[in-house]
Amino acid sequence: MLAPRMCEMNGALTYPAAADTALVARESAPPTPRPPRLLDRVREAVRARHYSRRTDKAYVAWIRRYILFHGKRHPLEMGAPELTRYLSSLAVEGNVAASTQNQALSALLFLYREVLEQEVPWLDDVVRARRPVRLPVVLTRDEVRAVLRQLRGTPRLMAILLYGSGLRLLECARLRVKDIDFGRNQIIVRAGKGDKDRTTTLPTIISVELARHLDVVKKQHDLDLRQGAGWVELPWALARKYPNAGREWAWQWVFPATRFYVDRVTGQRRRHHLHESVVQRAVKDAVRLAGIPKRATCHTLRHSFATHLLEDDRDIRTVQELLGHRDVSTTMIYTHVLNRGPAGVRSPADRMDL
Repeated sequence: MLAPRMCEMNGALTYPAAADTALVARESAPPTPRPPRLLDRVREAVRARHYSRRTDKAYVAWIRRYILFHGKRHPLEMGAPELTRYLSSLAVEGNVAASTQNQALSALLFLYREVLEQEVPWLDDVVRARRPVRLPVVLTRDEVRAVLRQLRGTPRLMAILLYGSGLRLLECARLRVKDIDFGRNQIIVRAGKGDKDRTTTLPTIISVELARHLDVVKKQHDLDLRQGAGWVELPWALARKYPNAGREWAWQWVFPATRFYVDRVTGQRRRHHLHESVVQRAVKDAVRLAGIPKRATCHTLRHSFATHLLEDDRDIRTVQELLGHRDVSTTMIYTHVLNRGPAGVRSPADRMDL
């Protein structure tokens, strides 16, 4: 293409009018929109299905690793051999657990079927890793009491709820004021694992202490409002449906964080819920100080809740509902501690005079 011819006017070099018009047209033309990146498409697909944020982050991470493992090749250029090689590498070289390997496979299934919308019948032949059956770590009632006595403040309240209500740690951290029903002694768990709601018991032993805690949180919230803050994140599209609900008392976290953060989209000064790691560290220290040799964690308190209910002859279906298990077979694993089966058998060595 020839360069436009220049002419001289008043000692200055200028483009002819036609060339000038073409140049302006090129500069004012709207830029061609770039197609969304693959990982952005994954995020959009995950959020469109209302999967959790953890699933969002996990799927994106596994898909990124898959692409980097194969030298940044596009997934459409790869098939069963590449997928099998990647999963084998995770198991052999990465030495990951079977559940981790299966999560990576689920992420890649989601990529091909839901994001790329590909008919990939070969994915049906990919064998999932077999998860070993492990018995949960369970504390005795005396051990639970010893751990709780080592805790103070908010971590203690949360640990009592983990044991007394059978909550998962994140379910406990995400409790909102409206989810605590003191009149019925119950807690409503919103959008638990599998995005399911359920009702569980509120231990009466901490009702008074929890009410006092909420009084303190209410005073803090009132102060936040006076300072132009007091906002909280709302689930899904509720913020658009109820623009002022994010400052209402009912929607506040039961266990709020100690600091504000500014939301990048709305500019609101918000409080997040207390981070799970605060409770995890406190429980770990409490187990050590209590002198308990078991590898107990926050989730161990939930295991102990289920086990102790079954020891008290509670119906297993009721325990299943309280825990939020989809399948009763998941709850059945806690029956190993009952006085049946191996636990109910007297060893022949006990009959000997040694």
